Amino acid sequence: MNDDFATAMRRALGKTCANDPVSATAIIQEALARQTGTAPSAPDRSDTVAMRSGDPFASLLRDGCKPCSGGGLMQGLQLPSRPAGKEIEVPEGAHYESRHHGGPAGSRRYTLYTPTDRPAGFAGIVLMLHGCTQSPDDFARGTRMNEAAEIAGYIVAYPEQARAHNIQSCWNWFRPEDQARDQGEPGILAELVRDLMAEFDLPEGRAFVAGLSAGGAMAAIMAQAYPDIFAAAGVHSGLPAGAASDVISAFAAMQGNSVSRTPQGTIPMIVFHGMADTTVSPVNGVRLIAGSGIETQHNGNGRTWSRFITHDGSELWRVAQAGHAWFGGDPAGSYTDPFGPDASAEMIRFFEKIAEGESSR
Repeated sequence: MNDDFATAMRRALGKTCANDPVSATAIIQEALARQTGTAPSAPDRSDTVAMRSGDPFASLLRDGCKPCSGGGLMQGLQLPSRPAGKEIEVPEGAHYESRHHGGPAGSRRYTLYTPTDRPAGFAGIVLMLHGCTQSPDDFARGTRMNEAAEIAGYIVAYPEQARAHNIQSCWNWFRPEDQARDQGEPGILAELVRDLMAEFDLPEGRAFVAGLSAGGAMAAIMAQAYPDIFAAAGVHSGLPAGAASDVISAFAAMQGNSVSRTPQGTIPMIVFHGMADTTVSPVNGVRLIAGSGIETQHNGNGRTWSRFITHDGSELWRVAQAGHAWFGGDPAGSYTDPFGPDASAEMIRFFEKIAEGESSR
């Protein structure tokens, strides 16, 4: 990253600390335009509104603010309220409960969905990582993952990233200390899954990880760091592991200006990305899936999309005219798009396919 770009990011950070997201957006767009050789565009109203209302990744700049004049860190910033949503209901015999995990790597609260009993035991576990400003309840409600998991018999764990660890409740995917095996947030999440697999007597090859936005980026990190725990991963509107090393490079990566590629040999992935996503460039979805394969075109539920299946079984779903939101989601949750493919159902299908392939070897 050159000095001019770093200087521009520091200027943008200063504008954000001064509660001037419009100017910060303009500085970022101009700097990125100089890097790519394209003409900068005027700040779009949706971009500036997103920065004011707590966009999942625009908050990264806020997290980098030092104490500004007139108050301490983040003083006076009005965080967005989450949708009130409807009460989360579960079938009779199923459970949805708050828990706490603590271990050598650290601790986090989490919510656990346990489906109705299965005579042969539960099918496996899905670790669901929410996006910035979201909570486990909001994420469960918006993705409808509990419903998809109930049908297939999967346990679902929703870890909570508290504001004590990130002011906007983002998983810290852009920090080096949170990108490696057995340390930081990956270490905490891996310990949580190991404990739950032991508690419910789940066999190897039956643990999966998925996430949205910052959670999607962390899911990609977990896939790279723990191929011995997770059999497959689902990344929705996220980025590859190692795409950034700090707040400044995170913004570049979000706009597609990153040389990062997912290393060969990573576990199979199913990736969803909206082609109209202005928060995280769709090129990041492409960078998550490597190799040759076959692409087919589909439409339904108000959207058109392509589905690219690689020869090793990974899948990339690119949805036309869709933004930064979970496809097929419930509007009662935040960052959801009720149209297009049902991302939760397709992830469970994909995980089942991978699990069955593992068990047949």
